[in-house]
Amino acid sequence: MTKTPIQLNLRAARAKAGLSLSKTAELTGVSKAMLGQIERGESSPTLATLWKLAKGFHLPLTALIEDLAQTPETASPAQNHVVALQGSIRFRTVFAFDPILGAESFLLTLEAGQSHVSQPHDTGVIEDVFVVSGEMELLRNEKWHRLQTGDAMRFHADQSHGYRNLSDGTAQFYNTIHYPKTGVFTRPS
Repeated sequence: MTKTPIQLNLRAARAKAGLSLSKTAELTGVSKAMLGQIERGESSPTLATLWKLAKGFHLPLTALIEDLAQTPETASPAQNHVVALQGSIRFRTVFAFDPILGAESFLLTLEAGQSHVSQPHDTGVIEDVFVVSGEMELLRNEKWHRLQTGDAMRFHADQSHGYRNLSDGTAQFYNTIHYPKTGVFTRPS
């Protein structure tokens, strides 16, 4: 059975930190059982679970989901497949985390009636959202804001935030996540 990037990257991050499954569960808030299932390929994590792992390890999201043999110079958008996690919004990496720029970018798709609420990211994380098709709402500062094709919004993502599509059609938006320069992210080896 071929191991997925998530399995390999989670195991590598845990090994690099020298953590047991129990200590990783304490650090991330993801149960020991779930961590073991993800590493063995018995369970596919939700986007919310991936964010808990990324936050716990102080890693960008792409450090867990991308093939780390690629670098920003060798990856192309065509190589980045759509990630469709069970019970989550679909997304595709546009640009994996770049440590020089301190950012990573995604193209997200919200189906009709779909929503996703995200827990706060690390302190200082900022997100940009740019709607490329359809209409959606963005939860920021505990209030939903309506966005249509061509609209954009920047917000502090170190607070609860979310996205929802109340329309009958699909909505797509670019999401760039900016990490503070004070944190040094490295790829798990």
